[in-house]
Amino acid sequence: MRVILGPMEGVLDHLMREMLTEINDYDLCVTEFVRVIDQLLPDRVFYRLCPELKQGGKTASGTPVRVQLLGQDPHWMAENARRAVELGSPGIDINFGCPAKSVNKSRGGAVLLQDPELMHQIVKAVREAVDPRFPVTAKVRLGWDCPSHCFEIADAVVQARADELTVHARTKTDGYKADAIKWDYIRQLKAKTPISIVANGEVWNHQNGLDCMAVTQADALMLCRGALNLPNLCNVVKHNAPHMPWDEVLTLLLRYSEYEIKGDKGLYYPNRVKQWFAYLRHEYPQAKALFADIRRHNKAAPIIEVLQTAHHGLAA
Repeated sequence: MRVILGPMEGVLDHLMREMLTEINDYDLCVTEFVRVIDQLLPDRVFYRLCPELKQGGKTASGTPVRVQLLGQDPHWMAENARRAVELGSPGIDINFGCPAKSVNKSRGGAVLLQDPELMHQIVKAVREAVDPRFPVTAKVRLGWDCPSHCFEIADAVVQARADELTVHARTKTDGYKADAIKWDYIRQLKAKTPISIVANGEVWNHQNGLDCMAVTQADALMLCRGALNLPNLCNVVKHNAPHMPWDEVLTLLLRYSEYEIKGDKGLYYPNRVKQWFAYLRHEYPQAKALFADIRRHNKAAPIIEVLQTAHHGLAA
């Protein structure tokens, strides 16, 4: 089974990719989106979101990392896509799925699901700009508010000659409601769509992964939130590995702390680690208790102290 580590804005950064690909058998990662408006972005923007470009477009453990672009202007999306590939991205992913209000207000992400013709123009322009040896892929939801719109959306992407389509099996208005997941629509899409289809949404364990692939008949699976709930989810899904025990998660958190503080001088660390805890507590009761201690702190040092104390407590 091919498993992809998906993008999550502000959470799945290069440091998280580094760590999760080291402990999992991922086939590909997709970056947080690069926001394209009306210009060719400077190289430093691509390097900031995807420092892996400086090491052949791969994480340290060798997993390819594809740059994702988000925007609504076909010309500038194409220009930036060409530049990302020139800088070393092994292909381009286009974001038509982000449900964030701030992004949708500026005509980016999921709001474009309401305009399949513009989606077609964007994908077509990007495909024509990028060397044909490199894949151009798109990530979508089933529609804005009606899941049956997914057929027109997929057709727009296919006709523009994209190589692969990732489908998050909910509409934009569904948000992330668990009971709103509609895997069966991906199966219907797969039956009608000539390109590779990747299924995304509500995979938290091995059985979910098996069920999702059985229902959708997809070619691959993309993990996002679940990869943060359970750090070794890829191996759990792919190889039925045991769930990572809490003491190993704590060790991972301390490693992440070293990475983050070294990488961004600790500025973003408190927010990032709190976000990660918000996911971990769904899988680990211990994370819920520890989160109460961590959320009171806004500086890196006291948070790391809480983690170290918890880690020593387990080792004692």
